[in-house]
Amino acid sequence: MNPLLAYTLARLGVFVVSYGLTWAVAQFWLEWSAVTNLWVMLIALAISAAVSIFALSGLRNRVAQRIQERAERLSQRLEESRSAEDID
Repeated sequence: MNPLLAYTLARLGVFVVSYGLTWAVAQFWLEWSAVTNLWVMLIALAISAAVSIFALSGLRNRVAQRIQERAERLSQRLEESRSAEDID
């Protein structure tokens, strides 16, 4: 599986779990409204971002490595193309 897709799905999964837990806690203490839903989403987003920093570091490193490898290959191809133009 593509590391970027795996990381994106993992981030989405962490957010869904964070939202579910935050929603469950909010049901007990808060009166539900559209504003409450917005606050639950914002809190879940902050929790999922914090969890992702630590829990998904391995996936994030693989994504960064793959992006760096692609950039190096592209740079190498551009350099080869430039040197081929210089020879002509």
